[in-house]
Amino acid sequence: MSMIFGVPLAVLSGQLLIGVINGAFYALLSLGLAVIFGLLKIINFAHGAMYMLGAMATVILFDVLGVSYWVALIMAPLLVGVVGVLIEYFLLRRIAGQDHIYSLLLTFGIALLLQGVLTNIYGVSGMRYSMPDLFKGGVNLGFMFLPYYRAWVIVIALLVCFGTWFMIEKTKLGSYLRAGTEDAELMQGFGINVPLLVSLTYGFGVMLAAFAGVLAAPIYSVTPVMGSHILITVFAVVVIGGMGSIGGAIITGILMGVIEGLTKTFYPPASSAVIFLVMVVVLMFRPAGLFGKEA
Repeated sequence: MSMIFGVPLAVLSGQLLIGVINGAFYALLSLGLAVIFGLLKIINFAHGAMYMLGAMATVILFDVLGVSYWVALIMAPLLVGVVGVLIEYFLLRRIAGQDHIYSLLLTFGIALLLQGVLTNIYGVSGMRYSMPDLFKGGVNLGFMFLPYYRAWVIVIALLVCFGTWFMIEKTKLGSYLRAGTEDAELMQGFGINVPLLVSLTYGFGVMLAAFAGVLAAPIYSVTPVMGSHILITVFAVVVIGGMGSIGGAIITGILMGVIEGLTKTFYPPASSAVIFLVMVVVLMFRPAGLFGKEA
């Protein structure tokens, strides 16, 4: 059996696969946070709750309406996006321009409210969602077994991340988004509906979280508290990449997933803390993050 630093190749490959999958989720969630903070300057502590809503909507849509995975992949993020637009319009807009702490506290309260209501209805025992038939099974690569669904998650997450980066950084729509949040009065003078643009941007950011939730439903146990478990890690990833850095969120998300997977292989006790250790080191030497712009 092939060994690398005393670890069987199959074990190392398996942990790396788990790391890349976790990294794909970190990238999607971090990207949503980076979009919302980078463009709107909102610290969205409800992001984990939106991820949870995406996963729970997938399960509920199937149980109640018989909605398939493929339809839920589009419908659940859209529904959560509508929730996000309503949150921005009725709540966050009231504190626009205030200190960041207000958006943090408000979205934290929203997250607790959503989590509490759904826990009261569904409890904390996990709900299961069946793997789509198309992705059952996997392929033997010789040194490891690659489940089809895990490969799908990695590919679609990277495609969505790249597509979002391209839209924001390289298209006219992205330039409108950036200009509308930097100089709202100027853009309104050109006839751009900036308040609507802000609402849709927040809605799109939480849609990314909900999309990650749909992808997670067949892999992880779906519970009302699943968002709170991943939120702090995702915030650490965003800080490492640089608050508001779109590309930084994607690259750092994947990288931190891989580092976490390697740590689980070589020193498991540190795996739950390694991302926060990296965050501390990065903040000591580069407070703006690896890809953030120094003030």
